[in-house]
Amino acid sequence: MEAKLILEDGSVFEGFSRGAQGEVQGEVVFNTSMTGYQEILTDPSYCGQILTMTFPLIGNYGINEKDFESHRPFLRGFIAREICSTPSNWRSSQPLEAFLKENNIVAMEGIDTRALVRNIREKGAMRGILTTKDTPYNTLLDKTKTIPTISEQDLISEVTTEKPFTWENDGPEVVIVDLGLKHSIAKSYYKAGCSVTVVPAFFSAEEILKLNPHGVVFSNGPGDPCNAKEAVKTAETLIGKLPILGICLGHQVLVLALGGKTYKLKFGHRGANHPVRNIEKDNVEITVQNHGFALKFPDEDTRKNKGGYLEGLEITHTNLNDETLEGFRHQDLDLFTVQYHPEASAGPHDSRYLFDDFVKLMA
Repeated sequence: MEAKLILEDGSVFEGFSRGAQGEVQGEVVFNTSMTGYQEILTDPSYCGQILTMTFPLIGNYGINEKDFESHRPFLRGFIAREICSTPSNWRSSQPLEAFLKENNIVAMEGIDTRALVRNIREKGAMRGILTTKDTPYNTLLDKTKTIPTISEQDLISEVTTEKPFTWENDGPEVVIVDLGLKHSIAKSYYKAGCSVTVVPAFFSAEEILKLNPHGVVFSNGPGDPCNAKEAVKTAETLIGKLPILGICLGHQVLVLALGGKTYKLKFGHRGANHPVRNIEKDNVEITVQNHGFALKFPDEDTRKNKGGYLEGLEITHTNLNDETLEGFRHQDLDLFTVQYHPEASAGPHDSRYLFDDFVKLMA
């Protein structure tokens, strides 16, 4: 069956359906990873988006039972140049196409993904409609103009856990505020010996403190950080009371709580090979990233010297591709943040030390 993608700039890409039938709409973005498509598909941070993979063949090792980052995929649609129908891997339990249909994900293959990605890079991430229906072009184009932007949607409420749950262990008690949590973050602390309690995004600071944690982690998640108002309020109350770490959206939430500001990137950072400079160690880490927003430098002097940011905050990491802010440490409080994903189960492990650093901070 045929499928097509219509962007709000009028562009049309026609291919073949390889997932569920129907019509979906969202922000069209791309990921440059060559592997890890199962973890990418189940990352809640893609909620509200239609994802394009730049690597030309996706699905060649199938889907397995263990590499899920959430209980189901939350993305709106999926696009690849070619989706492999005959995977070969001893861990594979089903082909990618079967997984997409099972989870009602509209998907398309057979288009020039290079042309699509080039268009996004030139014009920025755009709203689009992915459909298998025979709807007239003008009708679809008009509809793209009415799609809510990412900043107009409350996506965190779609992906957060409905109630707390705990993985018991013998080490320090870690509470993770689930803004769209990747399971690998919780697993990283559990493997480090921590007892992990995951709480909903709407949990208040008072409710978290009643759990008597040794530290709190604000997780990754989808959408505009300015919409995470409850989490920002919770962070404002918790800062200074116990050790805190922010990852991806959690990084932005913590800096907003400290008075920082964010802005939308032209087409975001999504992939497994983003170079980040660690200023403290004077080395480069290859990182996994998935975000569409970044933190603003407050002034040109700060951009030049990479020193102080807000009062008490020191910049620890910067992106070598575009100089965006990738990490902070508070000079007086037990608090640090990173924009990228140190858990990186299907990517480079250069940043795993950050979990150990936080465990030491809680000691």
